[in-house]
Amino acid sequence: MSVNKVILVGRLGRDPETRYTGGGQAVANFSVATDESYKDKNGERQKRTEWHKIVVWGKQAEIAQQYLKKGSLVFIEGRIQSREWQDKEGQKRTSFEIVANNFRMLGGRGDAAAAGAGAGGGASLRSSGDDFETHAAPAEDSYGGNAPASSGPEISDEDIPF
Repeated sequence: MSVNKVILVGRLGRDPETRYTGGGQAVANFSVATDESYKDKNGERQKRTEWHKIVVWGKQAEIAQQYLKKGSLVFIEGRIQSREWQDKEGQKRTSFEIVANNFRMLGGRGDAAAAGAGAGGGASLRSSGDDFETHAAPAEDSYGGNAPASSGPEISDEDIPF
């Protein structure tokens, strides 16, 4: 048995970028930052930020483009996927991305730039996953994305892990 599941809560690094496949299916790419605080060996508090590339397909991509903006706090659920590509010099590269099958915008409208986004709405979107299995991610290494608003559980600053 194996499991490939990722759950992230973080902020968008920039507005989503949406493209369309030859078949007309939308794909949105964006990056999400998560922060981790820890004490180093000298007892000093350190902070580390991880950047995650996110890919969203279909109707979710269109919703992401419409609602998500740089700084938006989002909950993302999906799977990790590796992708091989060639850079401009012809070198083989591997990148890792999260293919989201569920996401929720946290915080309220206009809350994208607020560092302490608290409770608010966020629509949850799910997909059967079939769309994600049959399509490859775009060749470019740039990412962007958006999510809708819906009512969800109240979330306070204490609930956010960073």
